[in-house]
Amino acid sequence: MSLRRAIACLAIALACDSPTSALNPALHIEQYVHTAWKIGEGFLSSQVMSIAQTPDGYLWIGTESGLLRFDGVKAVRWRADETLAGAEISKLLVTRDGRLWIGSAAGLASWKDGRLVSYPEFAGHSVGSLIEGAHGTVWAGSVAVPTARLCAIGTTVECDGQDGRLGNGVYASFGERDTLWVGAASGLWRWTPRPAANYVMPTRSVNDLLRGADGTLLIATLGGIRQLAGDALVPYPIPGVDSPFNAQRLLLDRQKGLWIGTTDRGLIHVHQGRTDQFSRLDGLSSDWVGALFEDREGNVWVGTNEGLHRFREPAVATVSKIQGSPTDAAFAVLPARDGSVWVGAPDGVTRWQDGRPVIYRTGEGLPDNRVASLFEDSTGRILVSTMGGIAAFGSGRFVPLPSLSTRVVYNIVEPRAGELWINDHDRGLIHLRGDEVIETIPWTALGRDDHANALAADRARGGLWIGFHKGGVAFLKNGAIDAAFATTDGLGAGRVSDLRLDQNGAVWAATATGLSRITDDRIATMTTVHGLPCDAVHWTITDADRALWLLMPCGLVRISSAELEAWVTDSHRAVTSTVFDSAEGVRTQSVAIGFTPAAARLPDGRLWFATPNGIGVVDPHHLPFNTLAPIVHIEQIVADRKTYDTESIAKAVVQLPPLTRDLQIDYTALSLVAPERMQFRYQLEGHDRGWQDVGTRRQAFYSDLRPGDYRFRVIAANNSGVWNDAGASVPFTIAPAYYQTTWFLALAVGIALTMVWSAHRIRLRIVEKHQREISALNERLMKAQEQERIRIAGELHDGVMQQMLAMTMMIGTAKRRIPDDSEARPTLDKISDKLVEVGSDIRRLSHDLHPPILQEAGLPQAVRGYCEQFSASSGIPVACVADDAVRDLSRGAALALFRIMQEALGNAAKHAHAKHITVGLARSAGVVTLTVGDDGVGFDRNLLSTSGGLGLITMRERAGQLNGKFEFETAPGRGTVIRVEIPFR
Repeated sequence: MSLRRAIACLAIALACDSPTSALNPALHIEQYVHTAWKIGEGFLSSQVMSIAQTPDGYLWIGTESGLLRFDGVKAVRWRADETLAGAEISKLLVTRDGRLWIGSAAGLASWKDGRLVSYPEFAGHSVGSLIEGAHGTVWAGSVAVPTARLCAIGTTVECDGQDGRLGNGVYASFGERDTLWVGAASGLWRWTPRPAANYVMPTRSVNDLLRGADGTLLIATLGGIRQLAGDALVPYPIPGVDSPFNAQRLLLDRQKGLWIGTTDRGLIHVHQGRTDQFSRLDGLSSDWVGALFEDREGNVWVGTNEGLHRFREPAVATVSKIQGSPTDAAFAVLPARDGSVWVGAPDGVTRWQDGRPVIYRTGEGLPDNRVASLFEDSTGRILVSTMGGIAAFGSGRFVPLPSLSTRVVYNIVEPRAGELWINDHDRGLIHLRGDEVIETIPWTALGRDDHANALAADRARGGLWIGFHKGGVAFLKNGAIDAAFATTDGLGAGRVSDLRLDQNGAVWAATATGLSRITDDRIATMTTVHGLPCDAVHWTITDADRALWLLMPCGLVRISSAELEAWVTDSHRAVTSTVFDSAEGVRTQSVAIGFTPAAARLPDGRLWFATPNGIGVVDPHHLPFNTLAPIVHIEQIVADRKTYDTESIAKAVVQLPPLTRDLQIDYTALSLVAPERMQFRYQLEGHDRGWQDVGTRRQAFYSDLRPGDYRFRVIAANNSGVWNDAGASVPFTIAPAYYQTTWFLALAVGIALTMVWSAHRIRLRIVEKHQREISALNERLMKAQEQERIRIAGELHDGVMQQMLAMTMMIGTAKRRIPDDSEARPTLDKISDKLVEVGSDIRRLSHDLHPPILQEAGLPQAVRGYCEQFSASSGIPVACVADDAVRDLSRGAALALFRIMQEALGNAAKHAHAKHITVGLARSAGVVTLTVGDDGVGFDRNLLSTSGGLGLITMRERAGQLNGKFEFETAPGRGTVIRVEIPFR
């Protein structure tokens, strides 16, 4: 290929839009993203014979040792039929009704909806060709000795060729409308419409048939490609391929590119009048190609006797010598104002203009062929730095600048028209006015022991920004450092590889640990914490939409302008980015050359960047986008090591046994562009509260499921983020063990409730018994107390009172014996009066200790009588109401209530200074209530604990002994009400 033609091809490639779901025909085959699965390195164990894709998205691979089903990540060996499980699969065909036809060395079968149909007509015959006719008829050709057959399979099977016309094999067929072309051992046949016509081949070998983009019938033979011209078979010329080759397979992709699989040259790709070749030397596993196939997303699959290959559209195309570039490596890319593009390389500088390159080396005035950085000054002059100095381009050649002595130049900038600053690795900063050096600033003069990697002119601030190799950024103004920034100021640590000023005057610094933004008031650094896929940044550039592109070790990264502006506003938020790595055509991720400009935006909007492998080209407006949502499948359920496959899943609800502990669900999604980038979400209805984001994982695990009904749902997104929200789902049921059933649970609950009820009843009986015992004990205690009171009252009445009476009589006798004027007589009168008073008190005390009326007339009458007596003795009116229904209250309870009343009236008289007292005794619904209220001074309840309150405590204890309640209400100045309730007994 001539150089001029190569450059024209390059220009076409860079100007062509990237189609969706198809390979860009303008690209060289080397520029496609190539993925290989070789024998011995993965799932393949033998050569690939045929490839097909069913409507469910699975790729079927026929190999020499069986049939494989492939989802792009995992291959599963097909074992639905033992006869075909390990047989040589020679031909695969998917017909319009979705049926998979399987041709093998053992015969012919078809598979659909879990049902396998075998065709006895091919028993013992190897299938050499399969094609679907215009009306749904499947034509199958056999390879057999001595004669081959060609069979039409519809509602019936009709075979022909037993007369030997086809020789011993049918190897190819091609159907269009009502015409069927057949390639057999006996040559090319137009089989239909009848009568059949035979075209004898020179080599009597037809490997494949295809209608070309220009309408020509192409025939692949061991001597190359032939075409049918009238009734003659003549060679079909392949541009750029002169010598014969052995053609075995043909494919016309949807962009009209012709793919030829050979047995001796690997792949031949004919597109837009150009021909590429891709062989073992280029990365193909073998030069013997046995299968070609284009899937529903436009990927081209190639099967060889050593592996399987996929070619797909890249987001980033790399232009190198293979595509016609003068050089592989590129160090710098500079778009000039005159429309030309300059590329610096290790062996010279190339000027591209109007699709034509001109290469300049030492013979054209360059000081050295090893070109470093490039620059265009304000006059339009192109400066090229080399390892031997700097030269300026003019009048079609380069002229070295004699005043300069440089070697490794990283940057050339122009802060003001006519003044240049050069960043030289060894000498430091060199300041030029015109072509004359006016000053040189060594790195040591800036207080540095390293050199600068980045330089940016800031015309608004009137100085230079400098990024250093060991880290740090400085601002140089008037020959001195005006400001310096380090990691402690928030700058990213490590080497500063690139500096760029945006339209707002902010400085963006590409560092080894992130992307820093420097403004007058702050520094913010974007790292992996903020959403970057990795930390180190080599350079940055913005596209026409102000999206930011970064070259990083993990690939070429794009951040949209909206995301970038949001981060500028809030540097703590995370950004969403798109990563283009080797899977998207970026062929160098970890290498940053360091010369400038490393990347440039051309007037057409495309971004060019220099790499050691060539020129990287990306068009931000035409990035490949996969619009096809992936097809989602749930492949199997594994419950406690027992597998329920897709056929079982599809038939009905999966019934899992009781006590299922370990559950694994395998799922997949079919998008073959970049299956390793598929994103999944799943949800187990009946267990998960929401969708689970699991990234690229294709398995779900559960170990804590209870018996019940569940539905597992999974959705997926392809490499472009297009989601299949319908996804796939499978219902399943985990049966309960007997002790997990409803009836067992109800029985257990019933038994438990019965036991609880029985225990409660037993406890109640025990409590009631204890209560009766306590009540009886309290009754006996109160009776004992009453007996003791009766005894004391009797002792007071019959003993003390009698003694006091005798003393009174003795004093009376003494008074009569002494003279009336005796001084002792008044004393004796006082003693006599005191004895009478004490006697009255003792008599009253005796009555209080044992009120006879309580025993004789009952509690109501005793209450009324005591109230009258108390009113008379205290002078306080007492309103008393006593219900005679309380008369039958037990003696102990009656005595306790009477004592409480006595205590309450006594408290009212002694402490309350009451003017009126009310006493109530009533019986209602098995409860006896005693109420005593006064209108006295009352008291503060909060002071009760400090005042003693012994009377209240005694009353409460008496009520408690009767299983009763004691309550009182009081407040300062509002009187007191005491209420006692006891059970009637």
